[in-house]
Amino acid sequence: MILEIFTYSFMRNALIAAVMVSVTCGVVGTLVVLKKLVFMSGGISHSAFGGIGLGYLLGLNPVLVAIPFSLAASISVGVIGRRTRVSEDVSIGILWAVGMAAGIIFVNLAPGYAPDLFSYLFGSILTVPVFDLMIMFILNMVILTLFLLFHKEFYAMSFDEEFATASGVPVKPLYYTLLAMIGLSVVILIRVVGIILVIALLTIPTVISMKFTNGMKKLSFTSSIIGLICTVTGLFLSYIFNLTSGATIVMVLATAFLISTLIKRLKIFKKKS
Repeated sequence: MILEIFTYSFMRNALIAAVMVSVTCGVVGTLVVLKKLVFMSGGISHSAFGGIGLGYLLGLNPVLVAIPFSLAASISVGVIGRRTRVSEDVSIGILWAVGMAAGIIFVNLAPGYAPDLFSYLFGSILTVPVFDLMIMFILNMVILTLFLLFHKEFYAMSFDEEFATASGVPVKPLYYTLLAMIGLSVVILIRVVGIILVIALLTIPTVISMKFTNGMKKLSFTSSIIGLICTVTGLFLSYIFNLTSGATIVMVLATAFLISTLIKRLKIFKKKS
């Protein structure tokens, strides 16, 4: 039955998307969790909806338009948080609301009806077209290259920013680079789990990994594997039971988190006994 499923081109595309998403989970997700940027990731992902809506209004591919929109939102959060008296969480909340509102207005102004808007909000890995796969691949390569070039600096910045600065690490440029990577990862994840559920894929695989391993490279690798397993499992379940793919993937991730928590507690209990 499994082999028969892959005779369909949309299932092959979905599996390729799952592999690429797992890389994002491992690389960017690890940095997001270690640097405690989970709320910021949510703000950036919701701001990206403005780019989706603008794409509909201009008659362009929404994912393409979402790229500069997400990057602008990412950098804006960092600039507002670091250069003004407005706290970071307030700036995130403002951009979160403005991005969503702008997206809704753009969609309202766009001629005709937006038939696949739901897939951008809640994900639809089973309908990812080849062109979007190409975009996801390019963005993945950019993210992976930046991570490989600066992983030591990211590691230092994530654990102790002041010490990293004193050691000569260019913390400020790296911080904005990390925000840009989050913005690009949001665009990759939108087609799989949607804007609403992006945070789950950026955080849960890494949180699970942290229960059993440490070190940035190990965390990134383990998070990628967990992300891949959970995404593919959710993909098959959504296909078999005709469920929304993004929500199904997130529920699989949540189940994996609960199982990992139980396993961890059992190990601790055995050690104590």
